[in-house]
Amino acid sequence: MIASYHTHTARCGHASGTDREYVQAAVARGVKILGFSDHIPMPFPDGHESRFRVPLRLLDDYVQSILCLREEYKDEIDIRLGFEAEYYPDLFDDMLEMLAPYPMDYLLLAQHYTDSREITYNSRPQSDREALAAYVDRLSTGMKTGRFTYIAHPDLFCFTGPEEIYRQEMRRLCRQAKDLDIPLEINMLGLREGRNYPYDSFWHIAAEEGCRVILGCDAHRPADVADPVQLKAAAAYASRFGLMPEKDILLREPF
Repeated sequence: MIASYHTHTARCGHASGTDREYVQAAVARGVKILGFSDHIPMPFPDGHESRFRVPLRLLDDYVQSILCLREEYKDEIDIRLGFEAEYYPDLFDDMLEMLAPYPMDYLLLAQHYTDSREITYNSRPQSDREALAAYVDRLSTGMKTGRFTYIAHPDLFCFTGPEEIYRQEMRRLCRQAKDLDIPLEINMLGLREGRNYPYDSFWHIAAEEGCRVILGCDAHRPADVADPVQLKAAAAYASRFGLMPEKDILLREPF
C-alpha cells in the first residue's frame, strides 16, 4: 500500500494506540503517505459534542501532534493532516471557519448521520425510502462543494427495503461521484468486522458506472495500518466486481 488516508487516533474515544505507533506501523509496512483523518469536532451551536468525535478541546493537540510527527519522520514517510467529516449544511461554514487556522491537507466525506441532529445512525437497519434518498442527497450535495477528497464507506446506509429502491438510489450516488470524479472507498474496517458494508449490491453498481475506487484501512489500531492480510482480503473483494483500486489519489484542499 503506497498511500493510506483513513486513520484515526485515540482522541475519538473508540480507537487505541498512540499517534506515533500508527506512523511506526506505516513505516514498517512500506507505506509512503500516511494521512490522519480522525472524526472531526463539530461546532454545534448548543456546545454539545458527539461521543464518537475528537473533542473540540483536543483539536489543537491533534493538529500539533500530527505536524510534529510529520517533521520528525519527514525522511521516512509523508504525513498528511486531515479529518473524516459529515456534510451538514447548517454547520458547514462554521466547520470550515474552525479549521481555517490549521494547515489542513484534506477532508474525507462520511455521512454517519444525515443531519446535524444526529438522531439515527445510518448503519442501523431501516426500510424508509425517504431516509435512503436523503442520505444520497446529502452525500451528493457534499461532493458538489469540492471540499472532499473521497467518500468513506459510501455504502454505510443499511437499507432493508426493496432492493430495486436501493439500487435506484445508489446508482444516483455513483453517477454523481463519477461525474464529479470523486473516488469511493472500499472500507477495510467493515470487511474485518463483518459489518453491513462493504455491500455487494453497491459495488456492482459502482463497477457498472465506472467509479474510481480506493481502499481505506479505517485504522482504529496501529496494527490496522496497511495490514497485509486485510489488504489481500480487500483486493480480493474489489476484484470480484472487476474494480481496480487506485494506489494513490490527488488530495482536494478543503479551502
